[in-house]
Amino acid sequence: MTPRHDSDTGSGLVWERPEPPERRTPGPLSRALIVGAAVELADADGLEGVSIRRVAAVLEVGPMRLYGYVETKAELLELMVDAVYAEIAPGPHGARPEERPEERPEGQREEWREQLRAIAGRHRAAALRHEWFIELLGGRPHLGPNALAAREAALAVLWGVPGFAGRPTLVQQAAGAFHAYLAGRLRVEVAQRQAERSEGRSNHEWQVAMGPYMVRALAAGRHPTIAEVMRSADHLTPGESFAAGLEMVLDGIAAQTP
Repeated sequence: MTPRHDSDTGSGLVWERPEPPERRTPGPLSRALIVGAAVELADADGLEGVSIRRVAAVLEVGPMRLYGYVETKAELLELMVDAVYAEIAPGPHGARPEERPEERPEGQREEWREQLRAIAGRHRAAALRHEWFIELLGGRPHLGPNALAAREAALAVLWGVPGFAGRPTLVQQAAGAFHAYLAGRLRVEVAQRQAERSEGRSNHEWQVAMGPYMVRALAAGRHPTIAEVMRSADHLTPGESFAAGLEMVLDGIAAQTP
């Protein structure tokens, strides 16, 4: 769930609020330093390891100094999310294409698929580097500068899909489906990685351990489809599974083209 409390502080959005004047003593401080320390804590200990007090301790300053830069933990989390979006947003992000997609050479009309694959790959890489990131997606949209740049990049690609230009509702719906797949699939992958660490066994080892039970459960024949899928489906790696599901989403988008 994504916290949003900026309007509760009465002092404006953190993106538009200036930082306090620079002070050389007792130590330099900035939002960038605060966010960097918070991200390192979250990468090591999860979101439960992040607090104003702990970040201040890492930076060797008093907690009250941080409140001049971030007023609430919700603001800090928002800044952390935007720091991860900096790893996702292309730089510099491209402008929306001016020409009509159907006017492009045949070989360029399918470029949007490769561009969305690249965006999805950056999302996955960032989510696996910062496993806490996926926990903060799915609520209201993030509005930081890097989040907006990442969103603009995805919408610009979809605007260039043949038949999509000039149809903002279709572009918005396609973007929603694309990002819903990323959030859902990455949430599953991150949860599996965390389960492997907490249990001390790989997903394959877990499957082997559950094997005898599944044999007994399926022996009665009440779940024939499960039995067939388990017996015959390819066993894909997480990366292969992510890519295969993404192609289904891209095929669905392509099906909307004239």
